[in-house]
Amino acid sequence: MQDVESLCAELAKKVERLTETSPKFQSSVPQATLMCYSSYHARQPVMYNPSVTIVFQGSKIGYLGNKTFSYDPKNYLMLTVPLPFECETFGTPERPVTGVSIRIDPGMLQDLLMEMGDEGFPHQPDQSSGITSGLLDEDILCASERLLDVMDKPLRAKVLGPQIIREILFFILTSENGGALQALVNRHTHFSQITKALRKIENHYAETLSVEQLASDVNMSVSAFHHNFKAVTSTSPLQYLKNYRLHKARAMMIYDGLKASSAAISVGYESASQFSREFKRYFGVTPSDEIARMREVNSQTITETVFGS
Repeated sequence: MQDVESLCAELAKKVERLTETSPKFQSSVPQATLMCYSSYHARQPVMYNPSVTIVFQGSKIGYLGNKTFSYDPKNYLMLTVPLPFECETFGTPERPVTGVSIRIDPGMLQDLLMEMGDEGFPHQPDQSSGITSGLLDEDILCASERLLDVMDKPLRAKVLGPQIIREILFFILTSENGGALQALVNRHTHFSQITKALRKIENHYAETLSVEQLASDVNMSVSAFHHNFKAVTSTSPLQYLKNYRLHKARAMMIYDGLKASSAAISVGYESASQFSREFKRYFGVTPSDEIARMREVNSQTITETVFGS
């Protein structure tokens, strides 16, 4: 068997080949998205959906509160809730950051857990945070290699792709990070209650949502809700809602072509000027400058899709 370092180098070349002829390469595996960054990207706000991000070459650092998470050829990054955080990307034209992001499907995960039963689980600590990093081992890399091999073959991707992704989830479930995945579908934990509140925000972000209402929806006191919400997301409920709206508006402007004023209204802002102020405070640039910047980036390289990685 190949060592991890040489296998990662080989997989990085596969990703570069797949994205070489079409920077907008779309695999036929709906749950998988390739990434290839050929330049350094300074620390900036991002938002990922529940996913596992595997990097074969280069590195990325995630910042959440006072915690940092490295994802590189030694470590993967896993998010079990939609989570806004900051990310710094270290890539060069000679050694671009290459990898694959795999969306976590709760239905697939639930089926896998039912089939596994109580067997094969090592001691796994309870997971309260929605973000964690884990060791990128040979099992996960070998499965990733097979996933890349079917990406440009539509029939194989359709039939074999989901099975390979299921295999990757199996390897994570039986690792020390398995508890984080189990918590995602366990209905009897504080984590699952906060996940329910996050789904409420995801589906009703443009509406007026109060902390009292969100806490009541998951049968928690306001103080307990605040405590558990921050444990999962490292931020307060109202700050999370604001960040979610800003990310959603950013996606609408970049991918749907909405103007800043229309995007602001669509995500629940009553004042376009307030939206612009908060957008600049959060992203560091005005909405119009961010649209221009992201369009330039998208024309040069594969980018992680907001709300899709």
